[in-house]
Amino acid sequence: MIDQTINVIHYGLGPIGLETAKLVLSKKNLKIVGAVDISKEKAGRDLGAVMGLGRELGIPVTDRAQDLFSAQTADIVIHTAGSRITTIYSQLEEIIEAGINVISSSEELLFPFTANKGLAKDLDRAAREKGVTVLGTGVNPGFIMDALPLFLTGVCQDVKTVRVERFVDAGTRRLPLQQKVGAGLSPDVFREKVSQKLLGHVGLVESLQFVAHYLGISFDRIDEAIDPVVAEKAVSTAYFDLKPGDVLGIKHTVKGFKGAAEIISLDLRMYVGNDDPHDTICIEGNPTISLRIDGGVAGDQATAAILVNSVPGVVAARPGLVTVKDLPAPHFYR
Repeated sequence: MIDQTINVIHYGLGPIGLETAKLVLSKKNLKIVGAVDISKEKAGRDLGAVMGLGRELGIPVTDRAQDLFSAQTADIVIHTAGSRITTIYSQLEEIIEAGINVISSSEELLFPFTANKGLAKDLDRAAREKGVTVLGTGVNPGFIMDALPLFLTGVCQDVKTVRVERFVDAGTRRLPLQQKVGAGLSPDVFREKVSQKLLGHVGLVESLQFVAHYLGISFDRIDEAIDPVVAEKAVSTAYFDLKPGDVLGIKHTVKGFKGAAEIISLDLRMYVGNDDPHDTICIEGNPTISLRIDGGVAGDQATAAILVNSVPGVVAARPGLVTVKDLPAPHFYR
């Protein structure tokens, strides 16, 4: 339960941002005081209209974030405007400079201390100087393939291996996600876009590094593979009519090795028509633990939920760039 009102600004009003804003509206002690989006179609409109509420909220959407930060007092920005740190770094800088805490759905921000080590140090230094907290979280990464497996090791005397599977039927998900996994492309175009980092899941390597870091594991090598899942028969979604030979989505694996031994393995299969959606975590150790979530955790709703449920912890946390391991585990509140 939150004892005081927390003022919230939403930064990024795509499908996840809008879902998050709707959830914030349902919370007793959260108050939306501003909204930012770079879209010229959304800027200037009332947030209630952009959300499709059928009523106005008296909150105009702006594409001038700095002006909003100067004019409005906020406790936290919920940032849902990009996956890669290099893309959103200037936005995070601006939020931190304004002295506002930030929680972001940026996948790379889950554990940025390897691939983005320099930028992570800069963000941490700036956040500490301004006395604010910066957190990257979500469902994947942020929960299913990293935080939850790590949490389950809390009852283990020893851990030998960790294996996680996340199988998702992308046909049930929002259009941007179906596009992100390459639905409708040819295999050749898929591979070209993957090589250019224009599609595919972001953050699986960060999930691996997160788990390994907190378990005190160092690898001799990390193997990553991203392959297309190709249709053998016609499949349709609300957005695509796919024919045999078209890409349905991705099979993305990351494995960490010590010598020849595979210590941590993450297997993500996100494609249209996946007929066995599930999340499975297997920890070989003392004791050995196996957890299966039939149907899997619904990504879109759960992403909004974990962002909102993490707000109190971020507002109360020590200043700096933190990970989900640094905060109390988020939970539902009214």
